[in-house]
Amino acid sequence: MISAISRPYIAASVPVLREHGVAISRCFYQRLFAAHPELKNMFNMPNQQAGTQQQALAAAIFAYAANIDNPEALAPVISRIVQKHVSLGISEAHYPIVGKHLLDAIAEILGAAATPELLAAWAEAYGLLAAALVSEERKQYQAHGIAPGEYLSVTVARKQKESDSVTSFYLRATDGSLLPAFQPGQYISVAVDIEQLALRQLRQYSLSDAPDRGHWRISVKREPENIAADGPYPAGLVSNLLHDACHEGDVLQVSPPCGDFVLAQEDRRPLVLISAGVGVTPMMSMLHGSLQQSPQRPVNFLYAALNGRHHPLKGELNSLRRRHGQIRSHIAYEKPGADDLPQKDYQQQGYLQLAQLPDALLPHDGSYFLCGPAPFMQVQRDALLARGVAAHQIRQEVFGPSLLQHLQ
Repeated sequence: MISAISRPYIAASVPVLREHGVAISRCFYQRLFAAHPELKNMFNMPNQQAGTQQQALAAAIFAYAANIDNPEALAPVISRIVQKHVSLGISEAHYPIVGKHLLDAIAEILGAAATPELLAAWAEAYGLLAAALVSEERKQYQAHGIAPGEYLSVTVARKQKESDSVTSFYLRATDGSLLPAFQPGQYISVAVDIEQLALRQLRQYSLSDAPDRGHWRISVKREPENIAADGPYPAGLVSNLLHDACHEGDVLQVSPPCGDFVLAQEDRRPLVLISAGVGVTPMMSMLHGSLQQSPQRPVNFLYAALNGRHHPLKGELNSLRRRHGQIRSHIAYEKPGADDLPQKDYQQQGYLQLAQLPDALLPHDGSYFLCGPAPFMQVQRDALLARGVAAHQIRQEVFGPSLLQHLQ
């Protein structure tokens, strides 16, 4: 808990951070990378280049300040940050480095307004947050049986095209051992060396298969070339390299499974999985997991894609539906192709509109999971709330700038 002396200074920082947060975070990263260029390996450099990482940090600082006395609101966010940090190999030694450059950035941007008392308050607030994260991350590393920054060696056993934009990679332990168990909905980080940039980059990909198949599967989307930003770090830096240069028999370095966007073992309420695009990947794992854990549990699978050519794992979903009568699906294609058949391949043309769906697909007592682009998830969440679904019944997978969205 923040001290009584520091609390008013943190509270007074909220409007200041709203105005200057991005400038502070931009200054922070400039200072951090100038002093420790090796830390570029732990950050998504295309996001840095595009400015989204700076916006994410600004949102995080603001949300932390605004909720400093609301541990119940911060707890789930801290849990997700812990999971992300473990997947990246963040260690206790990183926290003093980050803290120094963050405080220096606050002092530089705020100038005379950054009084010694204000900086002392933020040093205390950061120290409390760092201690909480370090404690939880230490537990996670011990549970996984690895040290921070230690990765698993896996071999690409199979590479399979799933749609025009998504390819699956089937992974097995290089030494022939069994891979660690995972919970449906979790992800792994994949580390890739970018030789031309002298850079290692890590990206998180959801595990997309059942948790007991003797392998891991990730299904990776290729990013369109025309959205690459100007500069040395194009969008899709890692995912496109996996598509183009990673082949069967190649060895990858990956993190253990991480993430708390998972099915609750004891939950028997109707399961509703709502996704768009490559957000279908953790949903397929959850679908498999639900069938294993609770074979009679009703599952409604709602999915949005551009059209059938951009519908990954479509055949797998249809096969599961044929074999398991408790699965109901509803597919929306924004722009159906000539080969896409209404009512057979898709049930809704255009965007997924939950307001048009019957209550049978959106039960009031359901357990809801959302995954996809942030705007898609916000629209679907709002639609569920409008139908009377309680907020606590809705979970959504978020990364990067969206991580603290509900706190702002």
